[in-house]
This record gives sequence, structure tokens and C-alpha cells, in this order.
Amino acid sequence: MEYTRKVIGNSIGLNFVKTDKFKSNLISFSFIRPLTNEEASLNALVPSILKRGTMSYMTSKDIQKRLEELYGANLNLDVNKKGEKHIIKFSIEGPEAEFIGEENYTDRLFDLLLDIIYNPLLVDGTFVEEYLIQEKENLIKRIEGRINDKKQYAFERAIEEMYKGEKFGVYKFGDIESVKKIDKESLYKHYKTILETSPIEITIVGKSLELDIEKILGDKIDLKRENIIQIPRENIFSKKQSGKSVIFEKMDVTQGKLILGYRINIPYEDRLFDAFIVASEILGGGPNSKLFLSVREKESLAYYVYSQVLKYTSTMFISSGIEIENYEKTKEIIKDQVEDMIKGNFTDEDISDAKNSIITSIKTLQDNNYTVAEYYLSNVISGENRSFDDYVNSIQNVTKEDIVKSCQVLKLDTIYFLTNEDKR
Repeated sequence: MEYTRKVIGNSIGLNFVKTDKFKSNLISFSFIRPLTNEEASLNALVPSILKRGTMSYMTSKDIQKRLEELYGANLNLDVNKKGEKHIIKFSIEGPEAEFIGEENYTDRLFDLLLDIIYNPLLVDGTFVEEYLIQEKENLIKRIEGRINDKKQYAFERAIEEMYKGEKFGVYKFGDIESVKKIDKESLYKHYKTILETSPIEITIVGKSLELDIEKILGDKIDLKRENIIQIPRENIFSKKQSGKSVIFEKMDVTQGKLILGYRINIPYEDRLFDAFIVASEILGGGPNSKLFLSVREKESLAYYVYSQVLKYTSTMFISSGIEIENYEKTKEIIKDQVEDMIKGNFTDEDISDAKNSIITSIKTLQDNNYTVAEYYLSNVISGENRSFDDYVNSIQNVTKEDIVKSCQVLKLDTIYFLTNEDKR
């Protein structure tokens, strides 16, 4: 797998990942925006409205027909957040050209994706009212529907509470009131702002990459754009002045969801951050982890329990599903296991198992061109330049001393419990 990157315009990066591992090619455009209350819902609506039609393919049915003509190519438009950055992503995937015998096939994939991004269907110089009304309703349903998955809902709510007043606390789809206020003029104005001012990362994964990208882009992109927004690095250190927060949220649930949020207080470029990745795996990475063995196997308190690290904000969340009455006992055992990590109460076998698990996960990322593209996009956003092999080597070189040291600056910030009882 060979990765190269070059800058082809003002804040426009072109990332090539050349590999013969896949039978398909992936082309992805990522527009990077600040994650804010003001923009979140607008950003979320843009891909939804663009996929409804272009001036060349005037309905979603026309777009689907064109994808079928392109040998069943897949189109994926969505938004996500990476730390305090909101990513608006447009991706298209189609078979490797040599399998279908068309040399210019990848060019045609590019043409369709560019048409969707830069040539939207307009009526009287703005978006179609009917489509906007429908997509606003869909987005509102999507926001309302997040309570249907209580596990994911609790995790997102814990983030919102822990980062209340901070950008990372903004939900990636925004909020219902903001969606309701959007009209076709305000959305179209914001769409043009996205094109004109966003840092753009173009990522291509596949075998046939001998493309004249600047020529293909043609007059679609102004390579000399001005007024590009600058998105500052996240502040990873706690802004709270008076210890941890404890939040109880009442809902009609049969199973409580307990989440403990910790500030790691180590920036991701620090070598100790990878040590903490290993620490989290030992603590709550799987069936051999300390949390699983103590909370679930030994005490039978949890239906599930695990830890996960969020890179850009340098945080760890420990999530568990428990009986409501087991809140206090589960919370204390989790805190005891974290204290054990700080004291170095884990074995060399724990370290070896954790490293093997992480390395397996890193290798799994290379099995899908979407996850490969996502990995290298994350590299760009974080200013890193390390290959998959570099990442594996860094994990392998972590020592027990590194792990203990990485845990010693850990700080419990927020405890969130989704329950069916009134608690204060």
C-alpha cells in the first residue's frame, strides 16, 4: 500500500492510496467545517439535499440510474465529527477499471461525484423547496430517533454533558429547532460558503490512479480560493473548576446505562498516547479485560462493559449496561479498576494480549477501502504522517512503564447514568 499526498490548491489536499488489494476504487471528497451549534444542522442538510438531484440528473432516480450504468457504483453522502471538526463527506465507489475493460471508467466516477457536489439542482437560483421540506422532515426524524438505540443515545448524551459549553458537545446532526429555521435561501448560501471557504481533502484509494486530477476538476473548483477558514486545535485539558459532574437522566428503560468520562490529558502526538491506547485495551478492550472480568464475570453486574478512547479530544469513556439498583456498586468497581491501572496492577500477559488485539484491529482497517481512506484523512486532520506499519511498531514498542505513566494523569470528569428512577 503506497500513500502519497500533494496540495493542488489553497487548502485542497489530494491523497492517493495505491493498492491492488481491492477490486474497487474509491473517490472521496471531505469538506472540513468547524463543529458549531450554528452550522451543525446546515452541514447535515447539505448532502441530503445534494443527493436529490443535479442539473444533469434531475431526480434521485436519475442519479441511481446513472450509478447502475456505472456498473452498480455506490454513492455515500453523510456528515461526521472528528473532535471539533465537522466533516461533510461525498464518496463514490466502483469496480476497478481492469475488471470491466474501460480505461476511462474512473474518470466517469469522478464526473458523477463532481456533478453531485458542484452542479446541484436549482430552481430560480436556489434549492428546490419541495426537496428541502422533505429532507428537513427526514433530519428531524433522524434526530428524534436517536433515543431508539439507548446504548448509543447514552454515549452521545454523556459526551454532550461532559462537553457542555464546548464544541465537541454539539450533536453531529444539530438540533430540531435549528433544522426548523432553515429555508432554501439560507441553506444555499451556506452551501456556497462550504465550497468557497472549507479545507478540502480528496482521497482516492485503488489500483488505477493514473489520473490527471487537475484536468478532471477543470473549472469545478477554484484552486486559488481565498478566505479559507482556520479551525483551531482542540483544547484537551479540562475546563472544569470544581471536580467531576454527575448526571442522572430519567427515561423509560429496563436497563440502566452507566458511562464514566475521563480526560486523558495527553495530546495524541505524544508517544504516551499510544501507551494509553494499550492501557484502555487492558482495562476494557474485550473478554480478557479487567473491567469485563471484574464487573461482568466475577460480580455479574453488567450486561456489557468496555472502554474506548476518543483521539482528538483525548478522552476515555467507560460504558456499561446494568440493572438500575447496581449503579453504586458498579461505579465503585470501575473506579477501582482504573486505580489498579494507575498502580500498575496488571501483568505482562495483559500487555501482550492488549497489543495483539490492537494490532489485529489496525490490520483490519486495511481490509476496506473506506476505512483506509478514513485512516489517511485522520492523519491529515491530526497533522500526522504515519503508515499502518508505523502505528503497529509504535504499539509494539510500548512498555509497562509507559502504560503506568500514561494513566497517572487520568482524571474522572463526568459520570452519566440513564435510569428509570428519579435521582438527584
